[in-house]
Amino acid sequence: MANPTLGRIDQSTLTVSKNTKRLFQVVFREQNKEEKNDDNESKIKVSELISKMSFYYEKIRNSVDYKEEHLLRKNAIERILKRLIVIEGSITVKNSKNIASHLLTELIRAAYLPNGKIEEDKIDEVAVILEKYLKLRIYSQPIIKKMSMKESSDMVNWILAIAASDIEEQLGRNKIDLTVVDYMYEILSTHVKLPEDFNYEKDRDIQIYLSVYRNFLKFDKDMLTYILFKYYNKSWQNPSDEEISKLGKKILVLKGVVEKQLNHPLAPQLNQIASRYTVFFTIFLDVVKEDPRKVYEDFSADPKSFARQIKKKASARYKEARTKLWRAAIRSIIYIFITKSIFVILLEVPATQIFGEEINVLALVINIVFPALLLFVVILFTRLPSEDNTKKVLEGVEEIVFEEKKRSDYFHLRKPAKRGALLNSVFGIMYAITFLLTFGAFVWTLNKIGFNFVNITIFLFFLAFVSFFSIRIRRSAKEYMIVKPKESVINLLVDFFYIPIVQAGKWLSERFSRLNVFVFILDFIIEAPFKVFVEIAEEWTKYVKERKDDIV
Repeated sequence: MANPTLGRIDQSTLTVSKNTKRLFQVVFREQNKEEKNDDNESKIKVSELISKMSFYYEKIRNSVDYKEEHLLRKNAIERILKRLIVIEGSITVKNSKNIASHLLTELIRAAYLPNGKIEEDKIDEVAVILEKYLKLRIYSQPIIKKMSMKESSDMVNWILAIAASDIEEQLGRNKIDLTVVDYMYEILSTHVKLPEDFNYEKDRDIQIYLSVYRNFLKFDKDMLTYILFKYYNKSWQNPSDEEISKLGKKILVLKGVVEKQLNHPLAPQLNQIASRYTVFFTIFLDVVKEDPRKVYEDFSADPKSFARQIKKKASARYKEARTKLWRAAIRSIIYIFITKSIFVILLEVPATQIFGEEINVLALVINIVFPALLLFVVILFTRLPSEDNTKKVLEGVEEIVFEEKKRSDYFHLRKPAKRGALLNSVFGIMYAITFLLTFGAFVWTLNKIGFNFVNITIFLFFLAFVSFFSIRIRRSAKEYMIVKPKESVINLLVDFFYIPIVQAGKWLSERFSRLNVFVFILDFIIEAPFKVFVEIAEEWTKYVKERKDDIV
């Protein structure tokens, strides 16, 4: 297929912008490039049969530690590094190649990377990355030793999380996505204006950059930390030992600066803007990827077909969001049901007996069923974007595609509202009253139907936990919403009393994720011996095959 001629369309039509042309070209090249398949290159291969054990282990582990799907590989890299470096103690620089080999092999076994497709040279590339972070950990050791046990553990985990994000980037970023990142950054950097007396002009560009990665590529805190880490250390791609040593000595200062940028006052407003453009680019890419040449030619041949395609893809995205929502809900329901059932067996029943209370079968059943049922009902009543939303999406896509519809005005950011101490105190008291009223109403109702102290405590724990969980997984359905739902008195009242529950759930989730007994058992008790068993099993299959080949 010939490369589409990306020139000016007929004068009677709209003009495609220069950046849009470049995006068409990148999509076209990526779709039509020949896959490199050099049989002379050695590839990392593992046993398909043995790998299934690792694959199903990952499925089980991910079901008890809910994470978003696009983060699973990066999180697996971080988890494997922690086991190999922290738990098994492979902290010397000379072990970097061995760690890299184990890491890539385990990722292939767990199906995070394709089997027989990754060249063995990739081991050396990952080893070079690991070497930098192992040196950084060694050079920062004098500072780490002065910290408390928790602080030192957090610092080591911080370094390993950045290393995992670095390796994830080395394993491949989509060139189309990176082109969109540049395009979106250019739009926002051109049209975002700060208040004149706002002292954040020097942070403006990096915050825009972070907002694009946070919204379009859905980067988590660790991956954004890696971006900032590179931003403040320009030579990190190939640092000298002296540069790593200097960095190790100021590691605490660097961590503080990074944390400050991650919690920047500009972030909330920039995220709102970037989330809108994420929708525009996502749906536009859906149209272009289907057939870049045909879509481009249709601009001149049938201008109305472009609008029809955008609406069609928007509708498809809404349906996909619904599917993802239910898939995430089912995973969450399984996770909650397993967690809650074990809680009842290991905690609720024994605690009830210890406190001298009678075991209430109805309360136990409600406590097991209610959390999953609540999540199911919340998901069931989650709305998809409307037709008005699709119209706004079309307008947004046309804004980024056509020169004549390019945005001309600016996004004027506001200073974060500053309330006086008195007003903050009044609002704080009102919020506390709302919190007490909401949870008090549940306690009174549960007490009336025979719940004891233990039953009520566990019910409220899971009510808050699941309420926060539902907010998180509903984001997949709401991420395409440009037109926000109209406010009503009922919605305001629901939010007024529901937010304290969600806030409590967030607090519990942050602490429970650190104390997840199932993750602890899997990561620290089962995983290490399981991976040794897999290694032995694979070596055994190789040995049997060698003996078979000798006989033949």
